[in-house]
Amino acid sequence: MTDRYIALTVVLERDVREDDAAVTINAIRALRHVQDVVPVVTDPVAFVVEARVRRELGEKLFAVVYPQAERPGRT
Repeated sequence: MTDRYIALTVVLERDVREDDAAVTINAIRALRHVQDVVPVVTDPVAFVVEARVRRELGEKLFAVVYPQAERPGRT
């Protein structure tokens, strides 16, 4: 027996302007078994969270590439 899906979630690789997304939204609506497509407006809080995560990840990667004793500009 196979599973049945009630919904599929599509996540865009970056924020897209409303008018640019219209073609994609209409294409998804044209697929079989699609009842509706609901766009989600970008949340400023999500931008802040993403920026913080990127910074933290960057710091961790930098620490791997340049261990504490070998970091440029540090003694």
